[in-house]
Amino acid sequence: MENLAEKISDSELEVMRLLWESGTALPISEIRIALQQRRGWEATTVKTLVNRLVAKDVLAQEKRNVFYYFPLVSQEEYNSWATNQLIDKLYRGSARNLVAALVNSDSLSDKDIRELRDFFRMGDEK
Repeated sequence: MENLAEKISDSELEVMRLLWESGTALPISEIRIALQQRRGWEATTVKTLVNRLVAKDVLAQEKRNVFYYFPLVSQEEYNSWATNQLIDKLYRGSARNLVAALVNSDSLSDKDIRELRDFFRMGDEK
């Protein structure tokens, strides 16, 4: 999973998100309809994105009466990888610097900060 995010474009990520949300394998027709409603994408665009993801080994297909597609990478795995890439790219590998940037910005509410503080305290108890 070392170069996962480099493999998945933003458009392809929309396909992955749809499949993660569904929690089950979907036929191309359902993927196409959902992404046409969400993004206005044409059937050919969706088919191209799905085929790219299969070629990149992040989606698999299963033949039933038609092909059904399911993710080979979980959302948690992708999110973890993407977070680590963000930390490496923007904060030179320092998660502490990322948290400091969030705390010093207007991104976190007082409630968020309290919850993070509690989270870190629980981590110390383990």
